[in-house]
Amino acid sequence: MQFHVVTIFPRILDSYIKESIIGRAQKSQLMEIFTHNLRDYTTNKHGKVDDTPYGGGAGMVLQVQPIYDCVEKIKEQIGDKSKSHVILFSAKGKKYTQRTTERLIKYDNLILICGRYEGVDERVAEHVADEEISIGDYVLTGGELPAMVVIDSVTRLLPGVLGNEESAKYESYKNKNYKEHPQYSKPPEFRGWRVPEVLMIGNHKEIDKWREQN
Repeated sequence: MQFHVVTIFPRILDSYIKESIIGRAQKSQLMEIFTHNLRDYTTNKHGKVDDTPYGGGAGMVLQVQPIYDCVEKIKEQIGDKSKSHVILFSAKGKKYTQRTTERLIKYDNLILICGRYEGVDERVAEHVADEEISIGDYVLTGGELPAMVVIDSVTRLLPGVLGNEESAKYESYKNKNYKEHPQYSKPPEFRGWRVPEVLMIGNHKEIDKWREQN
């Protein structure tokens, strides 16, 4: 799978995507991440990608032209447009859940548009993006963190990424309202806080029962 991040800060994700599971997944060629600098697609000599909103109001709005041209260029590079899906991160988007993650893994290419400033020209939502997504009922400075959330959560579900299939099997949200059971490790007792006895007796039937109950 390929992730294409459209942003005015193409280096903002660098440290995170080079480490841990995502870093290893890229090295193993299980997925790829490409960042696209929106300023490379503006038509003005100053690299300006935003302007004042029609009707007045505070802040600046990202313009539709550079976003459209960038997304079209990415699709041209991909070739088969039917295998791509364009997401705009927006406060009015549909709430992101594990079910969304499971749906997104069917695509070969996810194009992630990161907004900034006061917002994004509505024509991007209407004519460029396939859907709008929100990761929560709060306001962020830009769409780069939501993009990273999508990349991280989708990558975990790709075959071969976690290494141990059991890791995904018992994760929270595998089913509606399901939360993963509590986890414990050595030592069996610390400051009087003990690990539940059922986890240390080796009876896997009872352990599975305890995990489902908790």
